[in-house]
Amino acid sequence: MPRYAALIYTVEGGDATPEEWAGVMADYNEFGEKAGAAGVILGGEALEDTKTATTVHVDGKGGTLHTTDGPFAETKEALGGFYLLDCKDLDEAIHWAAQIPGAWHGRIEVRPVMEFSEEG
Repeated sequence: MPRYAALIYTVEGGDATPEEWAGVMADYNEFGEKAGAAGVILGGEALEDTKTATTVHVDGKGGTLHTTDGPFAETKEALGGFYLLDCKDLDEAIHWAAQIPGAWHGRIEVRPVMEFSEEG
């Protein structure tokens, strides 16, 4: 089956109360249990805020290494996590992405994973 990355974009650094945060986590746990039971989730992780990121650039192969604190571009919504989904097609991937809590207050980008053959 094809694999899809479900990239979760949300507003960072919200001022959620502990109770609100617990509710959000409960929603994610519920999604994880449901999608996991369906055999759809192959993996996934939450990411720290973009302020902890380091952007890496190299001037060509073997060139000078450059690093920058933070993300490549500033944006209101930032990549906050992802799921790797195993779905029969894009429609099924969209079905599951719509159930990720980040879709309710942010955006989910669904992107097919490039499959490489063993022959190259």
